Amino acid sequence: MKLNLIRIILITIIVFISITIFSFSNQNAEESSSISGEVARILIEMQPKYKNITEEEKQELISEYQKPVRKFAHFSIYTLLGMSIVGLTCTYNLTGSANIDKSKKHSTSPDNSKTNNSKSISTRAAITLISGLLYAISDEVHQTFIAGRSGQVSDVLLDWSGIILGTIIVLGIYSLITNHK
Repeated sequence: MKLNLIRIILITIIVFISITIFSFSNQNAEESSSISGEVARILIEMQPKYKNITEEEKQELISEYQKPVRKFAHFSIYTLLGMSIVGLTCTYNLTGSANIDKSKKHSTSPDNSKTNNSKSISTRAAITLISGLLYAISDEVHQTFIAGRSGQVSDVLLDWSGIILGTIIVLGIYSLITNHK
């Protein structure tokens, strides 16, 4: 029951993140620039060294900050997506050892749990990395149909880098937890 609740929560998070990505990608170039420009403005206004600059200087800084803000947003949201997908895979037994006879637990044969854990981690990573890459590609293809937007291979790679980081973080924690049991 508890595991099913965790799965439902993770699936809900994955759907929410995917809808968020889709809605950002569905904005035309002007809307997208407006949002990243507003975030850039907030970041600039938070820095004391920019308190006494002119509006013209502020606009120049906003223009400079917009691209890094957009790229960081791409990377961050895909990191969360990667963490959520791999987290979901961690709720399933992917070792193929679910039907092992429990009476063999105390036998003198070598322990295969580390081998199974390595296979499990590889499988979880593969599922996450492939699904994340496919979603990043579909997101960029989607943007080619939006006014003023284009699909960029560099954005696919950036998005996938976020997926990779999210996968590494969660699988690192998962590995630590499962190796201490």
